[in-house]
Amino acid sequence: MSMKSAGSKIQRALLAVGLIVFNAIPGLAQEPAQIPTQKLQVPTDTVVLTVSGQIGLTNVGKTARFDMAMLRALPAREFETSTIWTEGVQRFRGVPLNEFVGFLKMQGTIMVASAINEYSIEFPIAEAIEDGPLLAYEMNGKEMSRRGKGPLWIVYPYDANSDFRTETTYIRSIWQLDRIDVE
Repeated sequence: MSMKSAGSKIQRALLAVGLIVFNAIPGLAQEPAQIPTQKLQVPTDTVVLTVSGQIGLTNVGKTARFDMAMLRALPAREFETSTIWTEGVQRFRGVPLNEFVGFLKMQGTIMVASAINEYSIEFPIAEAIEDGPLLAYEMNGKEMSRRGKGPLWIVYPYDANSDFRTETTYIRSIWQLDRIDVE
């Protein structure tokens, strides 16, 4: 065996040992690139809203299910307005519907919202605009009971914009909301 061939065998052996050691030491080996994904936690309390259909973010099968704590963790907005169903001006707090649409990566064009009593309405997702409707979970600083139109109510700032004081908008102001299907 020549010196040259013995040297190349030793070099290959050292290279192999070096690769084994390099990959065995945490942090030295290059990890494959991880694509960050947004995950939706699973509800730990009573589910108050289930969203299905053309959504890009799910947590239970092909649905997105929310308990009240999960909804409260999303960006919130408040406004005061009178309604045709209540006396005087009320203060509502909840998730802006346009934020909710973006958060769940809704890809459809129509939202079918259904209430606990099976009343349902459909409206264009494009209506979920900035300074538009809320997915309200509080009225006057308190969670809404089922008797008080809760736990969720799609409420518009009726007093802020005359465009929201129409029969169509009132029909879309669904209370006791518990399901949304995106088509």
